[in-house]
Amino acid sequence: MPSRFRQIDLSKLDRVSIRDRGGTVDLDDFVDPYAPGPELDRLLGLVPDLLAGRDFKAAAAALAAAARAERTVVVMFGAHVVKCGLSRLLIDLMERGVVTAVATNGAGAIHDFEIASWGVTSEDVSSGLAAGTFGMCAETADSMNAAAEEGRENGWGLGESLGRALTEARAPNLGTSIIARAYELGIPATVHVAIGTDVVHEHASADGAAIGETSLRDFRIFAEVVRTLEAGAVVNVGSAVILPEVFLKALAIARNLGAAERFTAVSLDMNEPYRAMVNVVSRPTAQTGLGIALRGRHEILLPLLWAAVVREVERGGARLSG
Repeated sequence: MPSRFRQIDLSKLDRVSIRDRGGTVDLDDFVDPYAPGPELDRLLGLVPDLLAGRDFKAAAAALAAAARAERTVVVMFGAHVVKCGLSRLLIDLMERGVVTAVATNGAGAIHDFEIASWGVTSEDVSSGLAAGTFGMCAETADSMNAAAEEGRENGWGLGESLGRALTEARAPNLGTSIIARAYELGIPATVHVAIGTDVVHEHASADGAAIGETSLRDFRIFAEVVRTLEAGAVVNVGSAVILPEVFLKALAIARNLGAAERFTAVSLDMNEPYRAMVNVVSRPTAQTGLGIALRGRHEILLPLLWAAVVREVERGGARLSG
């Protein structure tokens, strides 16, 4: 029996092209990794072994140690990692074999997909909302929603579906996509979606069954990653709600199966979001393991952490490979 309530007709929307919409972030804003040299040693030598300085060094050492021991290191990232132009740093850590899995929310996947495909992302929300064009980009929605449908038909997760779509389309800026590079490297990249939170859900091309099934499959893939987290590390960068909640449920599954009892958990954020603190840092490491909270702007703190981790890894032996 159909619903008693009317649904809005999305086929009547007046949509726009991403070429007309543009974005507030483009490829020129993205930073490139480099080979750290003596100048980095001098810079990091200024960080004292006190308070947050001690925590920063402990986080870098824990990530490098997990990588050298070939343990699981999973990075959960929100949209601002991409919007701050930091994608290539995370890609570099995947290529070095430091990061073995990544997870993001719907917004993170959208910005990653747009940068890879069109070289711009992050529309001006205020002006778009006033004009009635916010979220109305046709290419982004239809491409990503088509990938979800194909993924549902073939039994793929949403992250794999998007990474495969970008790779097979030979997206012009493929090297800037965290999700596509993970697909190429054979690294799990999972996308965890809340229906109605993302601009691609505003369009008639959105299929709730496809989005839901592929994202649920990604949750199960992510839970398997978390099951292997023993003596490894999880890093949450900028997700205040979705990914900390997803992580907590995945960890509950892992521990029900007798796994992932001890690991390092690190949260990077400019404030102290409740769920990231309790669901990632404090509760999971309350009995065993190490929880670290680093406070600061992503565009400053993440490059410093990348550099410190790379230095620690290279000091501990030969350069890792994926």
